[in-house]
Amino acid sequence: IKNGAAVSLSTTFVLQHQKQSEAVRTPGGKLVYQYLKKPKKIPRCGQCKDKLRGIQPARPMERSRMCKRKKTVKRVYGGVLCHKCVKERIVRAFLIEEQKIVVKVLKAQQASAKAKKEK
Repeated sequence: IKNGAAVSLSTTFVLQHQKQSEAVRTPGGKLVYQYLKKPKKIPRCGQCKDKLRGIQPARPMERSRMCKRKKTVKRVYGGVLCHKCVKERIVRAFLIEEQKIVVKVLKAQQASAKAKKEK
């Protein structure tokens, strides 16, 4: 079985995680195996799954020990969404507000037109 050892528990097989190792030659000339750490995860945007720039990739425990400036970006939704998605949200919110204002103005115009007809 690739990347795991099969362990028999009654009739089921459980795949166990094996640590990855690398052969390294020491200064004394010996060839020894060193266990490798798991690869660091690159933070990604919650919406478009694009890589987040300005945030250091790290393992969860390592990230908990990092200072705040390495974990976030000083922007709205910094460290959660990429700049494109934030821009898209801001533009969408602005357009929705503009649309609400247009609807109010149209209702006011219709009401004033109705009042003029009744007179």
